[in-house]
Amino acid sequence: MENNWLGSKSGQGFYKKIKDEKGKSEILTLDLNTLEYRKNKKASFPTLEQTKSITNLKERFPILINGKDKAGTFYRKNFGALFAYVSMRIPEIADELYKIDDAMRAGFGWEMGPFEIWDAIGLKKGIELIKEADRTPADWVLEMAEIGITSFFEIRNGLTYYYAPDAVDKQHFIKKPGQDSFIILNNIRESNEVFKNSGVVLHDLGDGILNLEFRSKMNAIGGDVLSGIHKAINIAENEFDGLIIANQGQNFSVGANIGMIFMMAVEQEYDELNAAVKYFQDTSMRLRYSSIPVVVAPHAMTLGGGCEFTLHADRVVAAAETYIGLVEFGVGLIPGGGGSKEMTLRASESFMKDDVELNRLQHYFLTIGMAKVSTSAYEAYDLNILQPGKDIVVVNQDRQIAVAKEIARQMADQGYTKPVERKVKVLGKQALGMFYVGTDQMLAGNYISEHDKKIANKLAYVMAGGDLSESTYVSEQYLLDLEREAFLSLTGERKTLERLQHMIQKGKPLRN
Repeated sequence: MENNWLGSKSGQGFYKKIKDEKGKSEILTLDLNTLEYRKNKKASFPTLEQTKSITNLKERFPILINGKDKAGTFYRKNFGALFAYVSMRIPEIADELYKIDDAMRAGFGWEMGPFEIWDAIGLKKGIELIKEADRTPADWVLEMAEIGITSFFEIRNGLTYYYAPDAVDKQHFIKKPGQDSFIILNNIRESNEVFKNSGVVLHDLGDGILNLEFRSKMNAIGGDVLSGIHKAINIAENEFDGLIIANQGQNFSVGANIGMIFMMAVEQEYDELNAAVKYFQDTSMRLRYSSIPVVVAPHAMTLGGGCEFTLHADRVVAAAETYIGLVEFGVGLIPGGGGSKEMTLRASESFMKDDVELNRLQHYFLTIGMAKVSTSAYEAYDLNILQPGKDIVVVNQDRQIAVAKEIARQMADQGYTKPVERKVKVLGKQALGMFYVGTDQMLAGNYISEHDKKIANKLAYVMAGGDLSESTYVSEQYLLDLEREAFLSLTGERKTLERLQHMIQKGKPLRN
């Protein structure tokens, strides 16, 4: 205050923006001990490092409050004050504690509300933190502990919450209203679990419908997820009437586990990589040609392999906020899980009599070649990823799984039959020539690099059906074999390995 360092309007505050010798902007930090500006220092806390590999948010909180470093101290004091405060707001601002949690999630973007966080830590532990912070919990919380209740929420035929003021007939837990039209996977009892591995969990949603939920880090698709999908289809074909692939994570799926692909490629384990890619393709085809209806419900980021599974579903129920696309070009590859084949097939099915077929095929080619990602589910129709009259968009994401279940049930009731394998019209040399000329012009105009051209030509070879002398009809498996061959050949390219490594380390694509 004395120095008038009041923030950006006065030129500086806790931070100060300067330009270095090269004219590049740099932000300096105020050292609170010396009151001099210095470069930013990166802080590292062992407590936070321990939680990085834990995907389940609930499992992180007990680790955070038990940390022995500054981060652990911060969390203990922070949660102690938070729990004391929210307990005192009942019944001042709401009689029902779930409303505070809902408000914090909806209004402030919290993934878990304060009472949910308290449940994750434990009621008694939360009371201890309040006392350590020299605060006092509300009387109703102490009464909960005295009568042996250990949580604010319980799963009892849906989500129930603790309601102290009106404990009618000692029924302290009341069902949270509005659940009947929603399916919240976290509110499903463990007794409804049909199968579980490190990558997926299967839930019986009732009415003969099975749900497969991804549980891997960022819902990336690896061997455990692929084997889980095959297991789900086996179970669904024998014991259920339909299968939904849906989750309520931050993203539906960020695609295949590129770390695994990179390691296999670097170590030149091409036989294993070939088997892994074929297993992915077989999984996509299993979704398409199973004997039960398969409905996929994507939301948020649905990239690469997640998009390929969506392309192979019988029906898609997409959330309006769905960012979907085949983005493999960004890591120096082409879609290898059936995506290149499927876009070729969709182009073939769009050909009309006396149509200029090359132009239609080019439109599908550019969707992959430019790594286009829809900015909403509605734009995914324009990219030919969602299909009008077949796939639908749900605006209220809380309703998404319930709608998917209704559609799967409806398809089963209408007498679902296994689809018949289709033939794909490929254009051969005439398409290949057009694509090659196009990539030559793009390179000459400095729009793409040499390696971009190589990837694009590999994709062109697949979507043209190879170096065929004239247009003809081929099987899906023929195209899958071409796709896999192109994918594997690209993993042997140094520049592709550089792109994969950069994406793994930096989280963004490299242009080389």
